[in-house]
Amino acid sequence: MVLRGSRAAGKSGSLTMTSYGGSFQDILIVTVTDPFTKETDIKVTIVPTPDIAKLKAQELMGNVEIDLFAIPDEVAAYASKQGFWEKLDLSMFDIEDMVIPPTSELVTSHSYVGGLAWDPKKHRPEDHPANFAEYFDLKKFPGRRTFRNRPNETLEAALLADGVLPKNIYPLDINRAFDVLDRIKPSIAAWITATPQTISLLQTGEIDFSYTYASRVQSTNQPGSGAPLSFSFEQNLIGPEKLAVAKGAPNKEKAMKFAAYFLRPEVQGRLCDAAASVPNSKKAVSMLSPETRKWLPDMSNPNHLVLNGAYWIDNLESVSRRFKEWVLT
Repeated sequence: MVLRGSRAAGKSGSLTMTSYGGSFQDILIVTVTDPFTKETDIKVTIVPTPDIAKLKAQELMGNVEIDLFAIPDEVAAYASKQGFWEKLDLSMFDIEDMVIPPTSELVTSHSYVGGLAWDPKKHRPEDHPANFAEYFDLKKFPGRRTFRNRPNETLEAALLADGVLPKNIYPLDINRAFDVLDRIKPSIAAWITATPQTISLLQTGEIDFSYTYASRVQSTNQPGSGAPLSFSFEQNLIGPEKLAVAKGAPNKEKAMKFAAYFLRPEVQGRLCDAAASVPNSKKAVSMLSPETRKWLPDMSNPNHLVLNGAYWIDNLESVSRRFKEWVLT
């Protein structure tokens, strides 16, 4: 009997998951996937994240190629509404240890920290923006900037820049956000699609300031990583990252096992210590080194905004269309 590819994969000691590439993927391999393979003999293959349309096509054809998705909260929530995820076996997790509890389909692995970066050799402390209001102040801080080429994160930053308090951000005032973005649009030198560009363009001097992530900036301060950059923790966007098992995944049980492993305190500690990410395990916080804690925000700071992926469930598609059209006009 000849097995279909997906069924054959399910018989193997392996699973396939997504990642963003770059330095975070290197850290993921060293701190999570390689130790998991050593403990379980299950090989983990990492591939780039496909768009949701591709996943939908795979599920309709009954030929899902990816078992576990590591994706931002808003994309995970949107795909959840479309029915693309398997139910998690919550008995495999220590829910009491989680800062953000899981849903029936999604578990928070860790949180990333978005904010503003610059080259300290080119900008004195008073010569660079440290919060979103300053990032949008072109008179006080002229220069070329970046933003992500997507509405989520970008629209939240615009409203924070316009004085909206974090507690009042959702639901987003879309029209107000676009009005604010109109003011800064001429200074956006690059609408970023690949995260490493937020760093490389800054290091090469093609831009002056960048919206990027603490983990990316931390890596520039390691030997051999190019010009070391600085990052502001005065105001940040805190983005929960989710793990989800694709419906029809050929290695569903192995993916569940890996997700549970990912949330172990010692694994969270290793990953977040190296990646400057906020662990979702309460116990893991005490395992972080003092140096790593320098690259994490004060979560009690009222200026920070925890991004709400659930808001984008009903809004991502329509707002994305408007955002793409706006960028091109």
